[in-house]
Amino acid sequence: MKYMSISLVIPTYNWPEALELIFLSLLSQRVLPDELIIADDGSTRSTHEMIEKYRHQLKIPLVHLWQEDKGYRKSIILNKAIAKAKGDYIIQIDGDCIMHEHFISDHISASCKNTYLYGSRVNLNQELLKELFEEKKIKFPFFQPGLKRRTRNIRIPVLGKLFFRTKKLSKKIRGCNFSFWRKDFIAVNGYNEDITGWGREDSELIVRMINNSVLGKRLRYRGIVYHIHHTVRSSKKLDINYDIQQQAIQKKVIFCENGMDKYLKEI
Repeated sequence: MKYMSISLVIPTYNWPEALELIFLSLLSQRVLPDELIIADDGSTRSTHEMIEKYRHQLKIPLVHLWQEDKGYRKSIILNKAIAKAKGDYIIQIDGDCIMHEHFISDHISASCKNTYLYGSRVNLNQELLKELFEEKKIKFPFFQPGLKRRTRNIRIPVLGKLFFRTKKLSKKIRGCNFSFWRKDFIAVNGYNEDITGWGREDSELIVRMINNSVLGKRLRYRGIVYHIHHTVRSSKKLDINYDIQQQAIQKKVIFCENGMDKYLKEI
């Protein structure tokens, strides 16, 4: 594969302590992306200060995009971020996930045309939080106490090659461990901004990508992230968002009307 430029996109909201651990895990990567974009859904000053603390430690450009806090508007800020992205390929995690040191390189090595990648996550339980933040811990051996779904912490890249591309929508898709070609994202008009509140924004996007003949490949035994325990966001809009996704499935929707194209026009 010819050289491709990589943009790492991280949405965040008012959790600078978690963001610091992400920065530390980025600094430990065996392969760095070409740029980092922080997609900030309305955080306060403390998040900005944390970003500035690490800006000059990174050897790559860092873009901080902020929008006013008007509730959970992850789809909007991600569309703005990816519209701004200079990379051919987008790797996306969440603001509560720490990257394994091979995370970026694993996504790059597994990438292929007309394909999105989705990985899973190892959960860091509540009992580990005190140690996590006090020690700024970013490495977790297999037998580390406080891990849930521990088998997802096994990295054997050769076994990962046993997973093949498919057009089936997986229930394992999570925006916290996700990558795709920017051109494939633009082709479906990005995230559907009719989806507000927590839930289905990632899987509804994937439905439209599949409808546009982009296949999915699971990242297993590579591309590992560690999800930091936190209280669950309100799911009161989940049913509405689910209905939007079902419409995309039933009507084989490819291009959402309320998507990213408005931000591309501003560039």
